[in-house]
Amino acid sequence: MAYEFKLPDLGEGLTEGEIARWLVAEGEEIAEDAPLVEIATDKTTVEIPSPAGGTVSRILVPEGEVVPVGTVLVVIGGDGSAPAPEVAEQPRAEPVPQQQAARPAAGEKVRATPLVRRVAAELGVDLAGLTGSGPEGRITEEDVRAAAGDGKPAAPTEGEHVQLRGVRRQMFEHLTRAHREIPAVTWVEECDFSDVDLKLLVPLVLHAVAESLREFPELNARVEDAELVLLDRYGIGVAVQTEQGLVVPVVHGADKLSLDELDAEVKRLAEGANAGRLRPEELRGGTFTVTSAGKAAGLFVTPLINHPEVAILGIHRIEERAVVRDGEVVVRRMGNVSVTFDHRVIDGKRAADFGLAVISRLQS
Repeated sequence: MAYEFKLPDLGEGLTEGEIARWLVAEGEEIAEDAPLVEIATDKTTVEIPSPAGGTVSRILVPEGEVVPVGTVLVVIGGDGSAPAPEVAEQPRAEPVPQQQAARPAAGEKVRATPLVRRVAAELGVDLAGLTGSGPEGRITEEDVRAAAGDGKPAAPTEGEHVQLRGVRRQMFEHLTRAHREIPAVTWVEECDFSDVDLKLLVPLVLHAVAESLREFPELNARVEDAELVLLDRYGIGVAVQTEQGLVVPVVHGADKLSLDELDAEVKRLAEGANAGRLRPEELRGGTFTVTSAGKAAGLFVTPLINHPEVAILGIHRIEERAVVRDGEVVVRRMGNVSVTFDHRVIDGKRAADFGLAVISRLQS
């Protein structure tokens, strides 16, 4: 008997996912609970095991496609010659001819990815009035651009076109939303790192941040439905650059960990991020984020806030500089520390005081 596997509800309010990578091929035998497919969402990439064993009869959604929860992805078992009726109605990778697609009925939810919605907003196109040519009537970027050009296809452009997929697509959409929605302001000050063990820089910063957030709870928060939600837990995200793109694993309960425990946890999460082995819960639930590019850090950059958080702390290039101490010019190991904050909910004085509190703890 054929088993139709549908995209499951991945929680966190997610309504769709991208087929990042199939771990099986049609005609291949798969055991129950064996790795089946990798699904990318705007939170993370999740490896999903097969709920049934048997022959992979038919893969219905190709890699790179974004589909809503409940879409049949693959058929396991059966002879593969003719899928069940529901499966036969599922769209294939080829675009549906425009005249065969249907506009959404009145009140029906428009099917479009966040990227397509952004393009439509920029071009002034009403998605509700468009006919989607993608899977299940999904509106594509081509549909939007064609509507903006009075039905004329977009003019060809030069250069190689590379489709954003997986982590890079998630990063693109996530940071686009953060930049569009958050009026961010950045405060910056010097910090004397001369007495700081740079081998333990990240855990020392996490410890100083967690202690300082207790004094400034409005920075350990998130915005939900025009309200500031003050959180009583401390999940500090650490930005990690990987070959696949930027990933922000979360050190949960950072306020309860010793320096050695913070060091071990940061190293474990960084290794997992680079190997692509992080679990969904290790990428969720952040309340504040810390970023540092290490040796590649510039003198100063302006980090983007990790939506829906309200602030992010940056550690920038640390180097020997000439500074004045007690009227004397001396050489000290200095670096800039920044706090980028959501000015809708945090004022500049509080953000500055928080940054100074972190610096004070690092210098002492």
